[in-house]
Amino acid sequence: MNAENVHQDIDLAAPDLPREPEDVAGPAAADSDTGTAFDTEAGAPIEAAAEFEPGFEPGFEPAEPQSEPEPAAPPTGTMSAERLAAKALEARLLGGERKLRRREVAAGAGLSLLSARKLWRALGFPNLGDEDVAFTERDQSALSTIVDLVRDGKLTEEAAISITRAIGQMTDRMVVWQIEALVEDMVQEQGVPDSVARKRLVSELPNLIDALEEMLVYSWRRQLNAGVQRLAVRAEAGLQSSEEGREGDEDDSPLPLARAVGFADLVSYTSLSRRMNEKTLAQLVQRFENKCAEIISVGGGRLVKTVGDEVLYIAETPAAGAEISLALSRAFTEDEILPQARVAMVWGRILSRLGDIYGPTVNLAARLTALADPGTVLVDSMTAAALEQDERFVLMPRPAEDVRGFGEIHPVQLQPGSGRGLILD
Repeated sequence: MNAENVHQDIDLAAPDLPREPEDVAGPAAADSDTGTAFDTEAGAPIEAAAEFEPGFEPGFEPAEPQSEPEPAAPPTGTMSAERLAAKALEARLLGGERKLRRREVAAGAGLSLLSARKLWRALGFPNLGDEDVAFTERDQSALSTIVDLVRDGKLTEEAAISITRAIGQMTDRMVVWQIEALVEDMVQEQGVPDSVARKRLVSELPNLIDALEEMLVYSWRRQLNAGVQRLAVRAEAGLQSSEEGREGDEDDSPLPLARAVGFADLVSYTSLSRRMNEKTLAQLVQRFENKCAEIISVGGGRLVKTVGDEVLYIAETPAAGAEISLALSRAFTEDEILPQARVAMVWGRILSRLGDIYGPTVNLAARLTALADPGTVLVDSMTAAALEQDERFVLMPRPAEDVRGFGEIHPVQLQPGSGRGLILD
């Protein structure tokens, strides 16, 4: 794959949608000079109302007075057993039947419809009409929860939107992953076609919901604790290495985090995928991701993301990044199914946003990956200087290369030295 296209800027603004009449701010909003982090669909900032009722804060617009909605027409006809099962599952997942329209939910949380829609979009919800009965009381409670954090001064509006978007994007990917894993398991274990497994999963899910939810909360707490530990206890080796090659102290860099950034790219993945059927390709991709995740986590790193045949990871120190990189290269060389991998690692400073990482260090690591031979690991000269006193690594300089965007660089091939390397138990 083309490593240059791995990182694209992500537009933090809400997607552009046609403006609806009810979203036009009134004269009071237009006259106010108090800004807000929420933007209109057209990109202009929403102005907070000139006066607020007690308990409301600028930016989250208070709800307009609402007339009593007409009750929804009762359903007619007889539903199939499958449809009844799906409806019962929905009521359990959503906390009850859908009884509320979007204006009712927004008003219940004390928000304008425009502000509520911005939060729903951040969560990844589709746009709904005024007459769509699509929400439950749990939707209203969730909306109030995030809004109260802003009104209590615990989050800014911008942070609330960003955190909400993180939850929406991560849980969306997680749910798709889990459903596909369950369907695949049913196909293999029960010997049923894919379409049958997907229908049958509706009746199987009620037995799994509580356990999946418990594991989700457990994992989130463990991961949050790990993040706190990384904030509170920076490895001394990492701090020392971050000072290599520059003057000043830890706080003067334009990019805040010193990290080892690595890429591992499967060789000949495109040609292999063309010769595989869907099942075989899925098994190869899953094997690749599982092996990468295991090695990176055992080495104390973090898997940032996978993009097809490539994985991006970071580690706290140059040595930890080097151990992970060598272990990845060795694992794919020895694997009887997966092809070899090109691996590269660079120690430098990065910006972490939206669960991804950015900066010249990331770009250089991607460029080096393309230069690596199958089954080898490359680092740049600055990373080699940070590792040269460590007996666990052998550094073999390679001819200089002219790299677009960086000019002439001096790649160094990283090889294992003394010690056993990263041990996978």
